[in-house]
Order: sequence, then structure tokens, then C-alpha cells
Amino acid sequence: MKKIFIVEDDSDILYGLSDIFSSNDYEVELSDSTEELDDLLKRIKKFKPEVIILDLVLPRLEGLDIIKKIKEDDDTSNTEIFIFTDLSDEDSKSRSVGLGANYYFLKSEFDIYTFSSRVMRIMGRADEDNKKEESEEDDSGLVMD
Repeated sequence: MKKIFIVEDDSDILYGLSDIFSSNDYEVELSDSTEELDDLLKRIKKFKPEVIILDLVLPRLEGLDIIKKIKEDDDTSNTEIFIFTDLSDEDSKSRSVGLGANYYFLKSEFDIYTFSSRVMRIMGRADEDNKKEESEEDDSGLVMD
């Protein structure tokens, strides 16, 4: 089962996304961002999600700090990060991507249904790519060109 960790302070969005992903057979862990950064990182490491959905504007935590810490840790550095935020300025986007965020979505441009569909489609494409790579491997386990 695919795992998604959502960090969002807006409870309507947090629980709305949780309901959508859960009803599509994803295992979901939630954070309303009220815990300390170290506690959040411990929860993420323990849960081992394939994807983290992260709001950048949080009351107690700095979204950019979360990205940086996730990407610096060997246990979580390969986890894909989907930003879902109100920050539409280029600086926020470039800083997020520069720190390692994989995707950047604006809340003003997507409702939670469209956004969650995109996340699931992207995750599905990753599955297809992995299956394709596995089928192209020879007996030695190397990917053939």
C-alpha cells in the first residue's frame, strides 16, 4: 500500500486530502504542524512515506526548514515532496525546488480533488517507470540501455 504523509494546518484541506487518499487505498499519516520539527521528522521517518504533501505556510514550523531536513537525512532524502501552498511568488517556488521539493502546486489553482488526482497520477507514473526498469534488467541486475 502506498503511503502519503500530509503536513497542513488547514483542517479542511488536511482531512479532505486524507479522506480522498484513504478512499483510494493509500495509507495516510497526518500532521497539523503543531509539533516540534524534530518530532515531525521522527514521525516521517517511522512512517516511511513515498510522498510528503507539505504546506509552506505553517503556524509553528517553517516549510522550507522541513524540506531541508527531509532531504538532508539519508532515511528520507528520496521521499518525493509535493508542495501545496498559497505562496505564489517565484522566490518561494525556486527556494522550495532548490532545497529538493519535487512538485509545486498553488492552492489558488487547484481544489483538493484536482490536486489529489494529480498526485495519484504522478505516483502511478512512478510505479510504471519502476516496473519498466525492472523488466529491462538483465540477469546481473543492471539496467540495459
